[in-house]
Amino acid sequence: MSTSSRHVQRPIRNWERLCKAVLQRQQLHGNSSLGRLESTPALGGSVPSSLGHQSANIDAILQVANEIQSENPNVSRILCEHAYSLSQDLDPNSEGRGVLQFKTGLMSVIKQKLAKKDGEGIDRSQDVVHIEKFYKDYRKRHNIRDMQEEQQGSSPSGRRLNELERSLEMKKAYAVLGVLKGVVDSLPPDAITAEFRRILEADAAKTEQFKAYNILPLGAPGIADGNRDTSEILAAMNSLDGQVVLDVYVKTLPNDFEYPHYRRVDVFDLLEYIFGFQRDNASNQREHFVLLLASAQSHLYSYYKNGNQGPGEEVLHQLDENAINKVCEKVLDNYIKWCDYLQKPPFYRFHGDKQTKLLLASLYLLVWGEAANVRFLPECLCYIFHRMADELLTILNSSRIKRADSCQVDHGSSFLNRVILPIYMAVEKEASANRGHGGKKVPHSKWRNYDDFNEYFWSSACFELQWPLDLDSPFFSRSKPVVQGGRRSPAEKKMGKSSFVEHRSFVHIYHSFHRLWIFLVLAFQGLAVIAFSSSLISMTTLKGLLSLAPTFLVMKFIESILDILLMVGAYRNSPGNAVARIFIRFFWFGALSVSLTFLYVLVLNENSRSFSESTLLTFYTAIVVLYIVLELLLALFLRVPTFRDWTQKSSRWGVVRFLKWMHQEQYYVGRGLYEKPTHYLQYVAFWVLVMGCKFPFTYFLQIKPLVTPTRTISGYNDLTYTWHDFISQGNHNALTIAAMWAPVIMIYLLDIQIWYTILSSVVGGLIGTNDRLGEIRSLESMRSQFHEFPQEFGKKLIAGAQMNFEMVKYNAARFASYWNQIITALREEDYISNREKDLLVMPPNVKSEFAKWPLFLLVSKVFLAAKLADEHHDNQRELSEKIKRDKYMLNAVEEVYQSFFTILSNMFEGVESQWVSSLRNKIENSIVEDRLLTEFRVKNIQSVLTKVAALLAVLGKEETPEQRKEAVKAMQDLYDGVTHDLMNSSQGQDLYHGALLQRMAEGRLFSNLRWPAISDDRDQVRRLHMLLTFNESAASVPKNLEARRRLLFFSNSLFMNMPKAVPVREMRSFSVFTPYYKEDVLYTNDQLQKQNKDGISTLFYLQKIFKDEWSNFLERVGIDEPTLFAKVKLKDPVALELRLWASYRGQTLARTVRGMMYYRRALLLQGFLESQEGFHQSGADRDSHHIPSFSSSGYLNSSAARAQADLKFTYVVSCQVYGQQKQSEKEKHVAADILYLMQRNDALRVAYIDTVEVLRGQKTHKEYFSKLVKADLSGKDQEIYKIKLPGNPLLGEGKPENQNHAIIFTRGEAVQTIDMNQDNYFEEALKMRNLLEEFVVKDHGLRLPTILGVREHVFTGSVSSLAWFMSNQEGSFVTLGQRVLARPLKVRMHYGHPDVFDRVFHITRGGISKASQIINISEDIYAGFNSTLRQGNITHHEYIQVGKGRDVGLNQIAMFEGKVAAGNGEQALSRDVYRLGQLFDFFRMLSFYVTSVGFYVCTMMTVLTVYAFLYGKAYLALSGVGAQLESRAQITSNAALQSALETQFLFQIGIFTAIPMIMGFILEQGPLKAVVNFVTMQLQLASVFFTFSLGTRTHYFGRTLLHGGAKYRATGRGFVVEHIKFAEIYRLFARSHFVKGLEIVILLLIYLVYGFGDSTLGYILLSFSSWFLAISWLYAPFIFNPSGFEWQKTVEDFGDWTNWLLYKGGVGVKGEESWETWWDEEQSHIQTLRGKILETLLSLRFFFFQYGVVYRLHAADSSTSLRVYGVSWLVLIAIVLLFKIFTFSQKTSVNFQMFLRLFQGTVFVLLLVALALLIVLTALSFGDIFASLLALIPTGWAILSIAITWKPVVKRLGLWKSIRTIARFYDAAMGMVVFFPIALLSWFPFVSTFQNRLLFNQAFSRGLEISQILSGKPADA
Repeated sequence: MSTSSRHVQRPIRNWERLCKAVLQRQQLHGNSSLGRLESTPALGGSVPSSLGHQSANIDAILQVANEIQSENPNVSRILCEHAYSLSQDLDPNSEGRGVLQFKTGLMSVIKQKLAKKDGEGIDRSQDVVHIEKFYKDYRKRHNIRDMQEEQQGSSPSGRRLNELERSLEMKKAYAVLGVLKGVVDSLPPDAITAEFRRILEADAAKTEQFKAYNILPLGAPGIADGNRDTSEILAAMNSLDGQVVLDVYVKTLPNDFEYPHYRRVDVFDLLEYIFGFQRDNASNQREHFVLLLASAQSHLYSYYKNGNQGPGEEVLHQLDENAINKVCEKVLDNYIKWCDYLQKPPFYRFHGDKQTKLLLASLYLLVWGEAANVRFLPECLCYIFHRMADELLTILNSSRIKRADSCQVDHGSSFLNRVILPIYMAVEKEASANRGHGGKKVPHSKWRNYDDFNEYFWSSACFELQWPLDLDSPFFSRSKPVVQGGRRSPAEKKMGKSSFVEHRSFVHIYHSFHRLWIFLVLAFQGLAVIAFSSSLISMTTLKGLLSLAPTFLVMKFIESILDILLMVGAYRNSPGNAVARIFIRFFWFGALSVSLTFLYVLVLNENSRSFSESTLLTFYTAIVVLYIVLELLLALFLRVPTFRDWTQKSSRWGVVRFLKWMHQEQYYVGRGLYEKPTHYLQYVAFWVLVMGCKFPFTYFLQIKPLVTPTRTISGYNDLTYTWHDFISQGNHNALTIAAMWAPVIMIYLLDIQIWYTILSSVVGGLIGTNDRLGEIRSLESMRSQFHEFPQEFGKKLIAGAQMNFEMVKYNAARFASYWNQIITALREEDYISNREKDLLVMPPNVKSEFAKWPLFLLVSKVFLAAKLADEHHDNQRELSEKIKRDKYMLNAVEEVYQSFFTILSNMFEGVESQWVSSLRNKIENSIVEDRLLTEFRVKNIQSVLTKVAALLAVLGKEETPEQRKEAVKAMQDLYDGVTHDLMNSSQGQDLYHGALLQRMAEGRLFSNLRWPAISDDRDQVRRLHMLLTFNESAASVPKNLEARRRLLFFSNSLFMNMPKAVPVREMRSFSVFTPYYKEDVLYTNDQLQKQNKDGISTLFYLQKIFKDEWSNFLERVGIDEPTLFAKVKLKDPVALELRLWASYRGQTLARTVRGMMYYRRALLLQGFLESQEGFHQSGADRDSHHIPSFSSSGYLNSSAARAQADLKFTYVVSCQVYGQQKQSEKEKHVAADILYLMQRNDALRVAYIDTVEVLRGQKTHKEYFSKLVKADLSGKDQEIYKIKLPGNPLLGEGKPENQNHAIIFTRGEAVQTIDMNQDNYFEEALKMRNLLEEFVVKDHGLRLPTILGVREHVFTGSVSSLAWFMSNQEGSFVTLGQRVLARPLKVRMHYGHPDVFDRVFHITRGGISKASQIINISEDIYAGFNSTLRQGNITHHEYIQVGKGRDVGLNQIAMFEGKVAAGNGEQALSRDVYRLGQLFDFFRMLSFYVTSVGFYVCTMMTVLTVYAFLYGKAYLALSGVGAQLESRAQITSNAALQSALETQFLFQIGIFTAIPMIMGFILEQGPLKAVVNFVTMQLQLASVFFTFSLGTRTHYFGRTLLHGGAKYRATGRGFVVEHIKFAEIYRLFARSHFVKGLEIVILLLIYLVYGFGDSTLGYILLSFSSWFLAISWLYAPFIFNPSGFEWQKTVEDFGDWTNWLLYKGGVGVKGEESWETWWDEEQSHIQTLRGKILETLLSLRFFFFQYGVVYRLHAADSSTSLRVYGVSWLVLIAIVLLFKIFTFSQKTSVNFQMFLRLFQGTVFVLLLVALALLIVLTALSFGDIFASLLALIPTGWAILSIAITWKPVVKRLGLWKSIRTIARFYDAAMGMVVFFPIALLSWFPFVSTFQNRLLFNQAFSRGLEISQILSGKPADA
């Protein structure tokens, strides 16, 4: 082993040994945590944060005290006393949180240390003596002087990692010395000797050189690190030299300027001094900027190459000006555009000197790095930067350098306090206003969100803020006066909304997409005119078509009215030209619509027979044509790419500017939303195709069939109504016609979504086929094309030029190293077994004469070849041809032959070796001379191979005397077999037979055998043995489905188009960024062993679900299952492996971190192998016949590879509450697990929000910090950066705020956003370099990509049917759906992770998400909106994939879909959707609509169509009109009318939504499997699930638009197999599904009872889809509930539900415990007057039932008088009174209770008597009683809903308790209706069995033991 290799491995071994020691120590203390947060349980890590900034110092003191306790207890005691003194000085009264407990514990430890003195007295005057002695001994013991001298000397680069190890040792030693010095400084100074003082000062100066660092030790020169020594880093560091700036501006440093003495001053030091930036902010941005510059410099590396010579390193030490310009211009790009928009000259000059460019870019990064929440205001940052740049240049051009006036504070300067804090406070005031009072949210229109604050800086008015900031400006005031004590605060000038107001209203859907609605209305009107016209060419038709013009103008006028109404609240702050535009358009379209409508009326009243006869018609037509021409010309010049450029150049003309201004709103964002002509034509062609399908369907199947019925019905004047009719007389039966047309019109409006779904699936499939997706979809196809993998892999995934080697072997040699690491990763993840790994790995192909392939391609091929030899033993040519047809068979035969003789040649010498050589020559000559079959008996080859295998089996073992004897015997047997069985007798005599016989006679034949000793020989023996003994088919290798899927996808991706990989050194740097809150990190042993109520533990579940992976895990750890669990009980370290194995199969942070760290591992491998290839290319090995070695051995320890990987990759996890978890006893184990992940992954960084309580005066205040930590060698988290925040950063939505505070710690040119329920794969990580190159590919449109979409694989779909449905649905969206959105539609947004962002582009434009409360609850998609509006470009790429977990239980899925639907409801109100809808061209707007909020609008309209259809049918049935029309149609044989009444059910079929899934199946699995999967899904009731989801989306989307109430819903990411109680299901779905389902059932029953027509089949066909919808909504939660029909659980559920229903609510009682609390919570969203009015209007529909049914009762005697309806209300009142009588139960005296019961009984008897008399004496029937219930139940619900809506009024009337009682009764009745069929089915055991099979069919198909899980019998766990 080389010296450098030993140097590499030594610190790694030390690191592993240290981590294992920490883990083992922790295991002894308990198994719930991993990383140790403290050295002793009482001290380390427990210092309360309320002690302020000194808490870290106290913690360090205690850590040192713990470490030296065994060495010197006395000094340890002194340190503890000093720590106690510090804490006492900081908080003498122990008022801070946790301080008293800390002091008490610390004092207890000190007392214990004093007690150990055995009563000896302590002379504290000698403390300094003890410390001095220990200090000097410690220095001597740790060789401090030697290390200092070694550091001052020079070391060869080959010892770089050894230097790092030594510097880390020095760092630790100096840390201890620093703590001791701090204690000494607190002692009396006269007690310290001069010599000791000198030593202390000298060491203190060195301590600063060993401070913690992130990636580059820029502030720690004492630490040797290879990252800092690369040419790019050195060049970047040199470019930031502050002295150069001073020289440029001829300045000197001021006297009060402080900077570290051990490094040069740089620009960040200067800026820190001038503006008062925080020291850690400057350090953070210094590293950030250096890495950006270095990365840009590295891209130029190839330009410095000269042929095959190395790069000009001397040139690279100087930063290239192109790199400077590239980085600085990208950082300041948004600022430059902002200045251009406001017509302000930017301070950045493109042709300025590079020092000024670097200075300004550094200033911007410092502003951004300390801006906290203000980072969400990118143009606000531009304003701040503009002012500060002006101030900076003024200072630099003045006589001396001084602190900036804008940031001056009492003691120096502070950018945070003077600039950021005021803006933060203004934002915080608005955010607190949104929280409202009494739990009520303030409407969006009443407060300013982040966007409002930012858009203030879109006009020059922002310069009124002055500089320094004018804090009296209205900008810093509240948007609405604060209400205090019932009075408003004094009037002052307020700052309201800016340019847009998010009023909660449905009209936003029309307002944002008005062009779509105008288009659809005009198209429908035109088609209707044509359909109703008797002739296509006639005056009537012409006049009808000319009516489109007034319609268009009226709708434009409506749009202008909405412009005015929806801007209420923003007029004060909107630019004057924007307000003027609104009102000009209002008056313009108002006047135009009125005048043209008036003119059209005149045209209609004119009785002209031809066009030429009517002057008025001619004039009207000319006006219309002129207007159309002008509109088309305007659209042509503003939208069509060819003409748009001319318009842009002509903007200097006032007329052009005015027309553009009137035609389209102008904002800072949204400019230039156009694509290049080819892409424009592509999505135009797509929509032409969609409309070409939609409009013929509409005309021929929707409008045309209704023309004749409409005319017929409107002509009936004698229709009679069975009720008292108010409005249907004399209006041509308008309601009847409306009932018939309403569903058709709604279908017309929504079927654009259906046609889009159909055609996008087809187009997506074609694009996928063109991209070569699904070409390799089986193991068979992978095996058949495996020989092409090396070449394709080399072309795409390996950087560098091809070399002059034999290409097949060369490619195979290069590919083998990568392929084997992929297989190794699969084995480490336990997806394959050791045996499968042996079959899958590929030989290195270094010394072989031909390419060797993995064994899974070759096994059994030798036996097949032997069989062919036996069959063709007389025809060598035919035998040869048949073997050559199968390239793998030929390869197997060649390998057996070559390996066999190679092994024998290496084993023998002398006569035996000569015999081997002669045998080989004989065989080869016979083949050449075509005499193989005559000289050899090949039919006996199988017996010879058996003897060869026997020999190899012995040689594969360790050498012993016994084994040598066995080997010699086996060789002799082989010799006999070759000479007697294989060779003809005459041939066998020639091969040294005599000499061999003599040795045999002497007993020495083959006795000189040499045992295979070196690893290569042993591997060759082992491989050949497997080739000759593995007679099974390898068709099923690997067996694990996930391993198969991954290998198949990776194999397929090699043939897809992707950019060529560049060397690691030249690749684009990137970060991975994961937000984390309180989800699972690692499953604890308690979590794994804890059983649920069914007796199933998580571990048992995982064992059975992942059975093969469990077996592989046991094989990997080398123990059986009983031994494993025994060791777990004993807290053996193997418990950690078990926890990791389980956690990697859940949706845990550990799984995500492992997956993302594969990026670093891939970079290490690629960099390491590239260095080898570079060596071969450099000329060290140019032999074209000898393939160079590409060994991956040791790549993880390569110092050069690690340095490159660290510069190119960073992983930051934003663990928001990590600081709290460290302090919390309940969650400390979670913090320990996070710390363990840092220990396990040294490149992992954790950012968190640290809250510190500080005392100011007599009050405790909280200070907030963004912190970045990493693991150090002692097993603790080590603080790297600590940046103070202006306040609590969580002002908006939690997740984006969590991302925002930590994004300053990310690095690189790109950032991949990853959720903590995601996973990654090593083989996919190898393609990350290729993906990052997409950022510079120019084929994606006019602009370079800013977001790269990445394919996802949902890994949670492998067990239950629900999980499978969800994964298929999600899978089709994230693959085929995203594919079409990106190409050709160009409207792909950011739909969540794992997209890759152009990092610098986005951090300078507001970040990677938006965070305003509620409106940005779906925070991810706003990044896509923002990127598109700011001229970004979003693409999608499917050659790389990332894993993603999804919800797997119905409740989880419903909550997730509810969250997304509610988020889309908020999106519909947002300014982003409005602007995109307004500013996109028409066709791109169509794409955006149907793929965003339009999907949910159409979903809601689908449900509303069902309602319109059923209410229409109910109207026709109850009014009696339907029966009359039916009879007349039959009498007159009016087929059109009859079909119009009966066929609308066809349009309710929603099967079209499954087309994307089907297309995805066909593309990636093949047509046959697609059909099988689709049929299987239908048999497993997938349609029920999707129909249920339809209701979920409709409910939450509609409710959000009506009332708001969107919120984050924690769905949970655990394993769901346990039974969900009925009460929980009822609470979740009662209002969203059950109420609506029962309403549909009542409508269907009414239509069944009172409907027209005698055909049962007709009713079934007509209502089937509606019944299916209702049943799905009512019973899907129970169908998909595990054990939902098990009798015992049903009984338990009923008891639990009744207890919940009857339990009283109260203070502190949760909705899960009491119906009353839940009922109150369900109504909490109804808060505004508008919402109450709308809710009341919606509730009025329920009165229809009573009005219609009472007139159809027999008791009504066909009367249509209003008295009948009035009597029904009297009956209802009587029922309510009876209900009150029977439910009255007041706890008073016993006598009163007896009287009450007697009275109730009497009333009950009288009620029965009265009913009997009414039935006997009147026309009332039993059917009437049930019909009355059917009528009055909806009326009661309507009254109940209205009463709840107007709760305050009802309370004042004293009726609230009665309303609540009635509501409880309704919920009880509704629950019983739903529960009864479940109870009935639970009686039959086969139903439960069928349900289990239905839910877990996938598990049964894979042979899993799900039945044990469901039955609760963990037999073997």
